[in-house]
Amino acid sequence: MSKKIKPYQGAAGGWGALASTTRFVLGSKKPAANIRNLLRANQVKGFDCPGCAWGDEQGKHFSFCENGAKAISWEATRHQVTPAFFRQHPVSQLRQQSDYFLEYQGRIEQPMYLNRETDHYEPISWHDAFALISQHLNRLEHPDQLELYTSGRASNEAAYLYQLFGRSVGTNNFPDCSNLCHEASGVALSRAIGVGKGTVTLQDFDRADAIFVFGQNPGTNHPRMLHSLRNASRRGAAIVSVNNLKERGLERFADPQSPAEMLTTKDSTISSLYLCPRLGGDMALVRGMVKLLLEWDAEATRRNEPGLLDRAFIAEHTQGLEDYIAIVAATPWQQIEQQSGLSRNEIEQAAKVYASAGRVICTWAMGITQHKHSVATIREITNLQLLRGQLGKPGAGLCPVRGHSNVQGNRTVGINEQPSSEFIDRLEAHFKTPMPRQPGHNAVAAIQAMLDGKSKVFIALGGNIAAAAPDTHVTAEALANCDLTVQISTKLNRSHLMAGREALILPCLGRTEADVQAGGPQFITVEDSFSMVHASQGVGKPNSPHQRSETAIIAGMAQATLGDKPVNWLDLADDYNRIREHIAATLPGFENVNERLQQPGGFYLGNSAADYHWQTASGKANFSAEALPEQLLPASAEGEPVSVLQTLRSHDQYNTTIYGMNDRYRGVYGQRMVLFMHTDEMRRRSLHEGDEVEIISLWHDGAERRVGGFKVVAYDIPDGNVAAYYPETNPLVPLHSTGDDSHTPTSKSIAVLIRRQASQRIV
Repeated sequence: MSKKIKPYQGAAGGWGALASTTRFVLGSKKPAANIRNLLRANQVKGFDCPGCAWGDEQGKHFSFCENGAKAISWEATRHQVTPAFFRQHPVSQLRQQSDYFLEYQGRIEQPMYLNRETDHYEPISWHDAFALISQHLNRLEHPDQLELYTSGRASNEAAYLYQLFGRSVGTNNFPDCSNLCHEASGVALSRAIGVGKGTVTLQDFDRADAIFVFGQNPGTNHPRMLHSLRNASRRGAAIVSVNNLKERGLERFADPQSPAEMLTTKDSTISSLYLCPRLGGDMALVRGMVKLLLEWDAEATRRNEPGLLDRAFIAEHTQGLEDYIAIVAATPWQQIEQQSGLSRNEIEQAAKVYASAGRVICTWAMGITQHKHSVATIREITNLQLLRGQLGKPGAGLCPVRGHSNVQGNRTVGINEQPSSEFIDRLEAHFKTPMPRQPGHNAVAAIQAMLDGKSKVFIALGGNIAAAAPDTHVTAEALANCDLTVQISTKLNRSHLMAGREALILPCLGRTEADVQAGGPQFITVEDSFSMVHASQGVGKPNSPHQRSETAIIAGMAQATLGDKPVNWLDLADDYNRIREHIAATLPGFENVNERLQQPGGFYLGNSAADYHWQTASGKANFSAEALPEQLLPASAEGEPVSVLQTLRSHDQYNTTIYGMNDRYRGVYGQRMVLFMHTDEMRRRSLHEGDEVEIISLWHDGAERRVGGFKVVAYDIPDGNVAAYYPETNPLVPLHSTGDDSHTPTSKSIAVLIRRQASQRIV
């Protein structure tokens, strides 16, 4: 594979996306089946794409994107990881392989058990696998020695059964992938408006006058969002992109499903204004916008003209404005400009767009949520929207865009280490059994508990925690310290190789595959970023007769461990309607769920804040009066310049799944070990494009965290900020460098030293 750096000149989407889609469909070795799969993706009576949590547009015959096609083809591959493969490859040898190599081998064909004496995984029956799990769980000294990890890929039915299993055992230890990514949104919004979800629907993007996109790269991470942004831009809505790097998907987009854009050189401009603040400088930017809005509002009042603030909304629905105005007034422009890295003129341009728009959506993703002060930043964005009543009306609101296709649904149905007392009350009343009430472990706390020997069994419902979690070597040590690790997976990944003293791999069906149980063909449900719940039914033939659905696997573990308490688990796995009946009985908003799912497109769960019902302690929406961070740089070093690193995905990647070695829109081909850097910083460091460097992170625990072999690439990024791909740079993220109140790893804000690779140092 040729390695090169070649700037990409085309728009996002277009022929490049079509060519990439074709390549991956053919590469699956099942092209005809995968073409059929793509035509059923995100369709009524079809399956929900496992690629992202963006909402489905009703009535579209083609409702998939390039990265969705990669996810579908990657899952529905002909390649299999059989017992013969494991006989050929010892675990110690597989650890030396790349993540791309591991997942490229294909689907896990049958249950496997790690034989420590031979260093090989060996076949095990489902019965014996469940019996082994039961033995370990029933000899725990306390239920909190169990950690139940969840990936956002899991369905509502599987996640609900999983949380019921864990709570029936007696623990609230539900570390979740959202702990690593999106937790700040839930914490901030719950405190501000009483619900930890976005307030908008997909249709609101068709009505907004302005859309502010903070810390997102939709061209790679949720490409279907580009359709909504393209349509908004074309009808005249202003789109302001606020992102640390210049991303092609936020600049220009050619819709692969538009003949006019595919047959001509025509494409759509996405952003009318593009701002690149320093890493972590988004809060200062918004503070500056508010400072200007308050000044302009005061001037209008003095002239007896209509003001900019929605005073009626503020008076009826909010509290805390006076304290917030005081903290804004006390924030000097010098601090705002220095911290944001933007000039007052640039901030004023954004404020003018906001002030002139009747209906505004603010949307964000992990560029906002993975900082130390992420919760405060999201509260600041919410403050901005509250000032002008930009909630609860068509075309306006708050929109955190989740990653995995059901990460929001998992939380809705109970995957939460800190469940509300109301939720536990409902479970206890319905299932007539006591449930644990003490808070459990989030992802970081779970890793520490395993590291300390306090947690003995780790079960993962999907995901790849060894690659996804921070402090890679520490996470691997934590997993190895367990008595048993269980990975419910579709494909081989890094976590299978960082195993406990005993280890199981349990192969499950994918989203694209038909799920047939004793009660007949089954469908599952998922919830998107807009609180829409809809059915998903796989259509393809399972890769192996030994694979089971996630729901059936959970039921098998539970039945072996608990018997029929508090339910007949196997009976629920026979017919998922029965699981949904329990969901309806215990979760508000899911009443008559089986009947409502017959509606094309599913049903809307609703949002209390969008209805001006504030489920906060005050009964109002709360302004937050918080000073800007004292500093953005998380650490310093004497006598050596410190940069701030963010980890990010390539275009041929979804979370920890590496589809290929290209990052087309950033002009990187055939490689992943690159470090994006501003040309001025390269010059100060006497570095040239292609020079190899090592990266050392700074943290106060004295541990050495270092990765090497990264090639410098010049990029349009603020001076002093650098970027590189994960999971290659996850070893640099300290386990306990987490966001205030969210406990999310600060993967977008890592203090690092950059040194020329030893073999290249100039003497």
